Amino acid sequence: MNKENHIGRAVVYVKLKDGVLDPQGSTVKRALENMGYPEIKDVRFGKTFEVTFQKDGKRKPEELLDEICRKLLTNPIIEKYSFEIIQ
Repeated sequence: MNKENHIGRAVVYVKLKDGVLDPQGSTVKRALENMGYPEIKDVRFGKTFEVTFQKDGKRKPEELLDEICRKLLTNPIIEKYSFEIIQ
């Protein structure tokens, strides 16, 4: 069997929780306003991770991704996350 069949990929999206101050987003918003884009009402900073994983591991991909998000990829006090598994 082809090794590629056992490899999965996911994209993890991380952003600040609602109500958490976002200085980077505020800076970008001000810059856009100064550049002549007054219609931009808010900008929130975020980050993405592309994760490649072994599909036939001990855990389901969703369980694996949830665990690594909680333990390493996010600060659960101020950030929230979602992920998308890509076939």
